[in-house]
Amino acid sequence: MFQNIFAKQLNADDQESAAAPAEATTATTTAPEAPVAEATAHDDFDWSIDKRNVSSYNSEEKAKYDKVYEATFVTITDGELIKGAVVGLTKTDVVLNIGFKSDGLISLNEFRDLQGLKIGDEVEVMVVEKEDRQGHLHLSRKQARITRAWEKIVEVHKTGEIVTGTVTSKTKGGLIVDVFGMETFLPGSQIDVKPVTDYDQFVGKTMEFKVVKVNEAIKNAVVSHKALIESDIEAQRAEIMGKLEKGQVLEGTIKNITDFGAFMDLGGLDGLLYITDISWGRINHPSEVLKLDQKLNVVVLDFDDDKKRISLGLKQLTPHPWDVLPENVTENNVVKGKVVNIEDYGAFLEIMPGVEGLVHVSEITWANTPINAKEFFKLGDEYEAKIVTLDKDARKMSLSIKQMTPDPWNEIENKFPVESRHSGLVKNITPYGVFVELEPGIGGMIHISDLSWLKRFNHPSEYTKVGEKIDIIILGIDKENRKLQLGHKQLEEDPWNALEDTFAVGTIHEGTVIRKDDKGAIVQLPYGLEGFAPNRHLAKEDGSSVNAEETNQFLVIEFDRNEKRIVVSHARTWEVAKS
Repeated sequence: MFQNIFAKQLNADDQESAAAPAEATTATTTAPEAPVAEATAHDDFDWSIDKRNVSSYNSEEKAKYDKVYEATFVTITDGELIKGAVVGLTKTDVVLNIGFKSDGLISLNEFRDLQGLKIGDEVEVMVVEKEDRQGHLHLSRKQARITRAWEKIVEVHKTGEIVTGTVTSKTKGGLIVDVFGMETFLPGSQIDVKPVTDYDQFVGKTMEFKVVKVNEAIKNAVVSHKALIESDIEAQRAEIMGKLEKGQVLEGTIKNITDFGAFMDLGGLDGLLYITDISWGRINHPSEVLKLDQKLNVVVLDFDDDKKRISLGLKQLTPHPWDVLPENVTENNVVKGKVVNIEDYGAFLEIMPGVEGLVHVSEITWANTPINAKEFFKLGDEYEAKIVTLDKDARKMSLSIKQMTPDPWNEIENKFPVESRHSGLVKNITPYGVFVELEPGIGGMIHISDLSWLKRFNHPSEYTKVGEKIDIIILGIDKENRKLQLGHKQLEEDPWNALEDTFAVGTIHEGTVIRKDDKGAIVQLPYGLEGFAPNRHLAKEDGSSVNAEETNQFLVIEFDRNEKRIVVSHARTWEVAKS
C-alpha cells in the first residue's frame, strides 16, 4: 500500500516538473530576472498531497480494527492439546494449521498409524513450543496421543474397566504392551495363573488386560492378564459353590499329584482327592493309578463354603468290595493274596482290591517256634491261605498258611520218637537256648545247659549260629503244647563219670586262665574240662595273682559230678609244698 502511495507521489512531482519550464520561459521573455526561490527540505515533504483511494482512520477506529484482526488468531500455550487441519503434505512432513499466526510442521513418522492421510483431515496435536529457537511453531502428534492415552489409562484404573492391548516386545521380567498407543509393563507373574517360562509366544498377540497400578509421577502403568483370569475363575467358583451338594458327581481334571493325594480342577474350582479315597485297595502313591491332565468323574464328599475346600472321592463311585464278595470267598475255602502290610503280630494279604485278611504269626507254621513276621514276610509276595473266619459286617477275615498242610503233630510220636536222633536247622537263638527246626512245622529247643557236658556258656551264640546245622536227640514230647525237648550233649556219654578219678580232690593239673571276673577265674583243664578258681586261690607265692591267659599249676579242692562242678586253687599248690 505504501508503495502505491509513493508511486502516486512521484507521478505528481513529474507533472509539476514538466509544467515548470514553460512558465519559466514565459517569465524570462516577458519580465526581468527575479530572485531564485529557496529549495523545500525532504523531511518537510507533504505525503498527503495525493489522497486518492486512501482511507484515513482515527485512533479509535484503528484500535477497533486491530482488535478484530487479532481475533482471527487463537491463543495457545505450551503443552496444550489442540486440533489442527492438514493444509499441506511433503515427502517428510505434514503442514498443520491450528489457527495460530504461523503453521506447524510435524514429521510424517508420527502419522504412520493413519493410512490415507490427506489435506483437510483434522488431527489432535500438542503444542510443544509456540516458538522454538528458530522462531517456528513446534507441534507433536505423538505427545498428544501419549497424553490422551495416559488420561484413559488413569481413568480405566479408577473404574476397573478391561482394556485391549498388543504385546509389542519382551523385556527383563515381563512384556511390553501397547495400550491406547502407550507402552505399559506386563510382569511375567501377571501373564497367567500358571507359571510362564516362554515369553516369546505372546509377542504380537492382542489380549485383554486390567490396569493394576499407575505411577503419576513418571507416567508408568502396570497391566495384568492374570487378574482377568482370576476374576473369571472366582466367578466360576462362586457359581459352582452355589450349586454344590454332598454326593454330587462332577467331572474334573487332575492338575497336581502329591504324596497325600491329587488336586483336581473342577472348572474354576479346585478339589482334593485324598489317597485313601482313590481306591478301595491299598496304594503307596497316587501316581500308581492317576496321571496328570487325566479327566475323572468324582463324587463330592464334603465342602467348606468359607474356606472353599472340597473333598472328593473316586472309590465311592463303586460299591464297597466287602458288599459284593464272590461266592467262593467263604470259610474253609482257599484264596490267594498279596502281602500289603506287615506288623509284629502278622501280615495282611489283599485277596482283591479293598478286601484283606490277617495271617497271624500263630497261623504261619505248625511249629511252636517264635516267628518274626517282618522277617518271614516281604511286601508284594503272594501266598495261598485258608479262610479261617469271615465277618462281612465287621469286614474282617482271618487266614492261615499252616492249615494248607496237614498238622504234623498228629503223627509226632511215630516220626520223632523219644531218644531218636536227627539233624536240624538253627532258626533262632535266645539267652536260654537254641530253637531248632527238624522239618517245616516241627521243632524244639535245646537248653543252654544241654549244649555241652564240659563247657559252660554265657550265651548259646558262643556255641552255634542261626542257619547252622546241628545234631540233636529227642529228650521229650509235649504234644498238647506242641513242644519238643531237644538235647545235643546227650549224643555223647557223660564224661564226668570217667573224670571223677582223674580229677580227684588233691590232684594237681596244669591249667590256663581263660576268663576272670570279680569272683574269680575260669581255668581250662585237660580233656576239655573247665574249673573255677576263687580270687583268693589265684594268689602266687610272691604275693601277685595269676592273670588271664596265664598257664600255671592248680590243685583240685572240690569235684561235684552231679553239679558238673570243679573248684581248683593255685595258692594251695605252693602252700602244701611249704608245709
